[in-house]
Amino acid sequence: MEFYVTAGPGTESALRDELSELGFRSARLNRGGIPFFGEWEDGWRACLETRLGQRVMVVLGRFPARDLQQLYDGAHELPWLDVITPQHTFAVAAYAHESCGENPNFVALKVKDAIVDSMRDQLGQRSSVSKDDPDLRVFVYWAREKATVYLDLSGEPLFKRGYRQAGGEAPIKETLAAAVLRMSGWDRKTPLVDPMCGSGTLVIEAALWAANVAPGLWRQRFGFERWANFSEDDARRLAELRGQLRGQGHGQPPRITGFDLDDAVLATAQDNARAAGLRLSFRKMPLRELQPDGTRRLLVANPPYGVRLDADNQLYQELCAAVQRLHGWRVALIVGNPRAIAGIRLRPEAEYPLTNGSIECRLVIYEVP
Repeated sequence: MEFYVTAGPGTESALRDELSELGFRSARLNRGGIPFFGEWEDGWRACLETRLGQRVMVVLGRFPARDLQQLYDGAHELPWLDVITPQHTFAVAAYAHESCGENPNFVALKVKDAIVDSMRDQLGQRSSVSKDDPDLRVFVYWAREKATVYLDLSGEPLFKRGYRQAGGEAPIKETLAAAVLRMSGWDRKTPLVDPMCGSGTLVIEAALWAANVAPGLWRQRFGFERWANFSEDDARRLAELRGQLRGQGHGQPPRITGFDLDDAVLATAQDNARAAGLRLSFRKMPLRELQPDGTRRLLVANPPYGVRLDADNQLYQELCAAVQRLHGWRVALIVGNPRAIAGIRLRPEAEYPLTNGSIECRLVIYEVP
């Protein structure tokens, strides 16, 4: 079976590397996400193990579609009864390339009609549409006279790990935090510091990765568990898979510390860490007190962008001054406002374009001499 793991913009190479390390077959670089091949259980495992992937989807079918009628006809013939019954709900979303000349909402509606008509033709009944909490999520990709229909195994997006009790004022998504950590070059052994930790997402994701704890273990239920073809035997096999992954976690991660100035967000970060089964250090400390001590560390941070949070020049000045005195450290900053690093008199070792929500930003990495 062919699966497809969607990626945040700019994280595709990192996701490909992750899936290859996890042992998924034929993972190849592709814009927007990474395809791989496997059995059903490989799709389940991807939902449980990927830290960077946003959704895991499986290809239900591909067919020629020169126009809306061919799109409808091809979708009508797909084996919908394998995954859905009239008692299940579903929703359809679509991407239509500009060459198709059709509105994506209308494309989704056409495929929805094909699904319900196919069910009526075979059973005399149909499923209902649920936009908020469907049992089955369908995605249609239509481009260059060919349509691909995917089923979303994830259900809720995979950044919703299940451990976050609350977020700060502008939390980074867990999947982006995991991507930043991998792209930073962190070896999972070097001590790590986040001096602007907020609700703790970066340090929690770092600790989980270092301890080899699968990020999907807190999820109560994935989308595929609600499909018609998910049997009691499948549920048993999934439980066994979860048990195997729990057994792969190991030991204590390196020293990982989060600092912030807000007592309330530090308390939230501690609550989130405990919910993830972690014992981490969170302390109140201003940037000006961050000093090198002869130990090499990775500093990773998501400074305020001045878009969703009130950020001022003083904070950026303190950050730049801190970076320049941390001799021997590696520094990875998610930069959404160029002023945040304007005072750093170092040439970046690497820069990667990323998107944090709707904000275009960069991951900028320094080696401080």
